[in-house]
Amino acid sequence: MEIFKYEKIPITIMTIFLSWAGLIILISMYFTIPLTETWMSTFNIRETKAIWIGSIFSLCYALCCLIYGPLSDRFGRKIFLIFGISLLTIATFICAFIDSYLYLLIVRILQAIGAAAFVPISLVYIADVYPPQKRKRAFGFITSGFLIASVVAQLFASVINIYLGLRWIFIILGILYFITCILTIYLLPKEPPIKHKNSIFSNFLNIRNLLFNKQLSISFSFSFILLFALIGMYTIFEAYLIAPPFHFSEHQVFLARAVGLIGTVTCVLAGKISDIFGEIKTFRFSLAIASITLFLMAFTNNALFTTVFSLFFVASIALIVPINITLISQRAGEQKGTALLFNAFILFVGASVGPILATKLMQISYSFLAFSTFSTILLLGFFTSFLLKDEKSAP
Repeated sequence: MEIFKYEKIPITIMTIFLSWAGLIILISMYFTIPLTETWMSTFNIRETKAIWIGSIFSLCYALCCLIYGPLSDRFGRKIFLIFGISLLTIATFICAFIDSYLYLLIVRILQAIGAAAFVPISLVYIADVYPPQKRKRAFGFITSGFLIASVVAQLFASVINIYLGLRWIFIILGILYFITCILTIYLLPKEPPIKHKNSIFSNFLNIRNLLFNKQLSISFSFSFILLFALIGMYTIFEAYLIAPPFHFSEHQVFLARAVGLIGTVTCVLAGKISDIFGEIKTFRFSLAIASITLFLMAFTNNALFTTVFSLFFVASIALIVPINITLISQRAGEQKGTALLFNAFILFVGASVGPILATKLMQISYSFLAFSTFSTILLLGFFTSFLLKDEKSAP
């Protein structure tokens, strides 16, 4: 079933393209993080409403991950990839010319509907057609694009907003999405036809079967806390740096965020590292490091140390994500497509809830409570990871 045997598209080129597409598409999810004050002043709204410009995208994106899975199983992957990137391109250009908060939320929902067609389907595409020995590396590269997007999006939005203005963020993204749409049509080979025994409704019902698998349920819980903690950390991090006693400028905050980009390289190395030390041990160790670094961020009063700790935190999360996806793919058996799509749903629900909780905690108290809460959640995840079993012993 390796489609590349009759399509003249090398796996390396496919992986690079899917990584690139995942990166720029998910910029639309993350670029709102450093623009909270800009949204507040532009639309004359409070902070909690400004946060929803990002969170509504994440929530709708997560919901659509569930919908596209069974539909793409029935009608094919590529047609939904083209539909999704086309809708995202149109909606993004429309966002550039909206001056109403309510209308922006509506079009952000359309953006999410389009964007959600790519990420989960691309992961299933890899699980279906890549040779088993190359899947983990491909998962690593593509998820690195997802995580790099969480940092690059913030840098991109900060620079464009300062020098060109808010409107140009959407215009530039719209151009990039249009190019990606053309490449999707002409570069991606159409998947081979597959005979389906189940109806679309049956495919939706099969999702519940995944929850009865103890090992999969544990992995899904980790999927929730990973982007939950990552996006939550950056929300706290920015507020922490611009507040007393640091009073960081926009440029300084920009540089502090950029440091985290270095940490995402571990996503690409996840396959080699886990092959040496074992997937479960690497997973568990990375969770411990993530929890400890957030705990240290809660206690330090030094901006340099906090920035360095954020680097180790991002590196830890970046290492866990592709390993978790690999574990899910291994343990789901014939349902790996549905499992990966459900995983994407859980992953981005966490991404939407993280900044909301972080903002609430920062309003109640200072950064100590916020960092400590997220650290504690990851610590609970660390203890839960002892329930994970090696693939051979997993049910």
